[in-house]
Amino acid sequence: MRHVLFLLLALSGILCTSKQANPPATPAPFQEVLEKYYRDWLRFNPMDATQQGVDGYNDQLVITVGEAYRQQLRDFYTQTKATLAQYDPATLNAKDRISYEILQWECDIRLEDLRFPDNYMAINQFWSLPLTFGQYGSGSGSQPFKTVQDYDNWLKRMAIFPVWCDSALVYTRLGMEKGYVLPKALILKIIPQFKELVTADPAQSLYYGPIKTMPDSFPAAERSRLTAAYTKAIGEQLVPAFQKLADFFEKEYLPKGRETSGISAIPGGRERYNFLIKYWTTTSLGADEIFELGQREVARIRSEMEKVKEQVGFKGDLRAFFDHVRTAPQFMPFKTADQVVNWYAGLEKTMQPQLKSMFDLVPKSRFEVRRTEAFREASASAEYIQGTPDGSRPGVFYVPVPNASQYNVVGGEALFLHEAIPGHHYQVSLQQEDTTLPTFRRFLWYGAYGEGWALYTESLGRELGLYTDPYQYFGMLSSEMHRAIRLVVDVGLHTKGWSREQAIEYSKANEAEPEESIVAEIERYMAIPGQALSYKIGQLKILELRAKAQQKMGARFDIRRFHNQVLDAGCLPIRVLEEKIDRWIAGG
Repeated sequence: MRHVLFLLLALSGILCTSKQANPPATPAPFQEVLEKYYRDWLRFNPMDATQQGVDGYNDQLVITVGEAYRQQLRDFYTQTKATLAQYDPATLNAKDRISYEILQWECDIRLEDLRFPDNYMAINQFWSLPLTFGQYGSGSGSQPFKTVQDYDNWLKRMAIFPVWCDSALVYTRLGMEKGYVLPKALILKIIPQFKELVTADPAQSLYYGPIKTMPDSFPAAERSRLTAAYTKAIGEQLVPAFQKLADFFEKEYLPKGRETSGISAIPGGRERYNFLIKYWTTTSLGADEIFELGQREVARIRSEMEKVKEQVGFKGDLRAFFDHVRTAPQFMPFKTADQVVNWYAGLEKTMQPQLKSMFDLVPKSRFEVRRTEAFREASASAEYIQGTPDGSRPGVFYVPVPNASQYNVVGGEALFLHEAIPGHHYQVSLQQEDTTLPTFRRFLWYGAYGEGWALYTESLGRELGLYTDPYQYFGMLSSEMHRAIRLVVDVGLHTKGWSREQAIEYSKANEAEPEESIVAEIERYMAIPGQALSYKIGQLKILELRAKAQQKMGARFDIRRFHNQVLDAGCLPIRVLEEKIDRWIAGG
């Protein structure tokens, strides 16, 4: 009964937003429409509001798996489309027209997305609220823990979390009845993630972190109250919720898991994958077209890898060279995780003189390198987590270091370029800091643009003073190969009947990643179909646009101005970016 009450409270804030007034006879100024869209969007996405540093949402958690929530989203995007229909894009200035096109895309793609019951498979081993929740609640993530009110806000979120879990189980069971189930291989990875969070002593829980770092300035009475409240919430709300999830996935869901690997095996799966291609790449490319592109890129990069192998004088075939790069002690020079983190932090200093010659648009936001939290380190990839626009929280490059003595440095320079500078940190921070953009565009994300930019920046290593070691250049090729392989195996898994094992073998034959990493990656593609396509598709388009600009502009081409053009409007669908660059070339 208590959970039902929380569910009603959690949903009430969403339900009240569904009552939309009739459009006014005279349209409001277009900028007002854009700002209202963002304000309304925040109500549906309070966790994102917290990440973006927006006050007023830090105690909220909505039940995103519920049909009521999904219907409210449909109403919201349908109403937004109706509002947009009142404006003629031809009458808008250039900036507003881009905003119009983006918002039109957002409405269309989100409404199409809601046609598929994703809530039937709301939990996976890579992306789902139970994992994200730990990042927020650890005390070192996006959730602020600076004031007593901050601590009380998180208590409210913790109280709602079991309701989300119960709701997820309701819809997961419904999915089981209708044939929407995860592959067994993924379920086996989910179970230990939940078991890890079942702690007999609340003080040993990940979620006790904020208590351990509570500000000394808090009054003694508040410190005592909050310590007792967090201990109770962890022991009586979170731990039972994680235990329930662990028991369900192990005892009830695992026996029903499917042996197939791709999304085409579930109802409407092939159509869903075609949509996900469009969603993640923002293009009209077809699955077969992407598969063939991937095969061509794999062949091209293999040829470049052979050249490096010959350059360093390695005797043996390419697969033997992969083994050498993966296992030779010379590539594992670290003894502690701090040494790994410090090595990455030093790369920015190496690049600094060259950065100025390639970028004159540079973010103000601070940047840090941190080790990935222990609770998710074993299965996590390196990643960038954005800071807040006001600079109160820096952008963070998280590096998982489960075992420092086995941490392989080959590819580290390319990884830093991608995740940190000038990759995600430059792009995301510049976008957030640009107050001339409508607010919703400051926080927008398209995989093909964002990941495409980050992968493109890996190709800038030599221009930025890196890759002086041929093995680091080989690491860049390995990184690019990794993304090219994705075009083949992702499509193979989801449209061509490839098994998990077949995809793993294809990857092992073409890249130097250790087998455990390859397995984790293949299982990632199984969990989030289509996302892995965005990197290479976006990178190739940016490289194509740079080559076009250099060819057409000749001596007028300036790499700094080109980078400005790519970055100064924030995240864009690929078609919109291409049109923007073409206008610059014509007028530049």
